[in-house]
Amino acid sequence: MDVRHRERFLAAGASAEVLDAQAWRLLTDELPDWWHDCRNALYYAPGAHLPPAAFDNLLVYPMSDSVIAVGSPLDTLTSLLVGGDRATVFFGQRVILTAGDVYCGPESSIVLHGPVVATRCPVLDARNGGSIVAAPDQLWAAGTYIATDDMHRLTDAATGARLNPFGAHIRLGEHVWLCRDSVVSGHVEIDSHVVVATRSVVRNQQVPRGTVVAGTPARVVREGVTWDFDDLP
Repeated sequence: MDVRHRERFLAAGASAEVLDAQAWRLLTDELPDWWHDCRNALYYAPGAHLPPAAFDNLLVYPMSDSVIAVGSPLDTLTSLLVGGDRATVFFGQRVILTAGDVYCGPESSIVLHGPVVATRCPVLDARNGGSIVAAPDQLWAAGTYIATDDMHRLTDAATGARLNPFGAHIRLGEHVWLCRDSVVSGHVEIDSHVVVATRSVVRNQQVPRGTVVAGTPARVVREGVTWDFDDLP
């Protein structure tokens, strides 16, 4: 991997250990001339790829100086869209985004270290210079929505000030379980060994380690917990 691109991924929040664990191949012949002329880069690790539809979607919008690394066979990904210049997207090993939609806007970044198991229709959306970084060992149930911004401006009518997040940063710690239809948006830091309950909304919040949070907005309902992928008695 080009050292400049490696530095981009590190600056976006990717772990050097995860980056260096795979041998990356820069795609050349598979992409159109304009892609290379605009200094974009797409890397695959051995055995990794985008499905044809997601690959085609990646070429829908013109962009420049955007860098993408795919470290997993993302066979079930529905869409990967990059909406502008200098986007940074990193998928590590064992990332499964079943029927997933991923959007990364200009100057924005998404880093999924892996393993990530998203069981159905996750949506990830980073824009306005925002970022999403997920540490290893994620379980996201159906309908999970992770977005830095609301896509539209909410304004105080009296002062003209923006009220909703703009270019927010989302961090998910290790071993996080986002239950069905949960929403994570705005400036969010979720620590490790956390469960976000079904249809809960974590927005502009910090969630402490080893807790269960529930509700809209989410509140801590249980402390001192962890969880297991195996459904044991």
